Amino acid sequence: MPLGGEAVATDPAQVARLWEANAVAWTALSRAGGDIYRDHLNTPAFLRLLPPVAGLRGLDIGCGEGTNTRAVAALGARLMALDVAPSFLAAAAATEAADPRGIRFVRGSALSLPFPDGCFDFATSFMCLMDVPRPEQALAEAARILRPGGFLQFSILHPSFTGAGRRVLRDETGHAYAIELREASLPDGAIERWRFSGAPAALRDAYPPFQVPRFDRSLAWWLNAVAGTGLRLAAAEEPVADPETAARVPTVADTRIAPLFLILLARK
Repeated sequence: MPLGGEAVATDPAQVARLWEANAVAWTALSRAGGDIYRDHLNTPAFLRLLPPVAGLRGLDIGCGEGTNTRAVAALGARLMALDVAPSFLAAAAATEAADPRGIRFVRGSALSLPFPDGCFDFATSFMCLMDVPRPEQALAEAARILRPGGFLQFSILHPSFTGAGRRVLRDETGHAYAIELREASLPDGAIERWRFSGAPAALRDAYPPFQVPRFDRSLAWWLNAVAGTGLRLAAAEEPVADPETAARVPTVADTRIAPLFLILLARK
């Protein structure tokens, strides 16, 4: 539910402050089922594409409140997880303490990972790298900490179908019948204000809208940036809702018209 974007945040410290300000509401609303596209589309597709990770040492970059990190750990990986927002890390650590999966949480930036070269077998990043200033630097850092033969898998908003001018057209019953893509450009770091429309209204309205900076890049930019790190693209996925999921969760049915996410898997 976008609410517009006027202000700009391009400094990494500014961006970190925004995510810290979002963290408490994001945790509460996503854990209440408000992040419908994540739960019913993005995460399931990401885990299907993910190579076997049992016994491997991995890093989850931009772990947020840890739901996706825990899903990867459940596959047998030995995980560390990193985020810039202390409140996200506190929520993730509290869940880990109550139900341990062997995850260690670290505060840090995707732009300067606090780890030596080649120390991880793999890295994941769920819906983080498109929200990072200088995403090419984040990709280079992810490549740096991988051992030879290791892999990076990350998901982002689809660069071709999620620009600032995107609008889902729905009929009077709420059925999505088209995606409108209008020309609209925002400055780098433009802050969008929006809410999880799928969260229970009483809970959703108890919090201010999220403030999320945009760092839009084209599809070609992302492919070239991955190649520029020396990683080799191994697989890509544009998840769309299958007919059963679209019928069961009508909100995500618009992805059958145009995908909302892009998942890339690259090897070192």
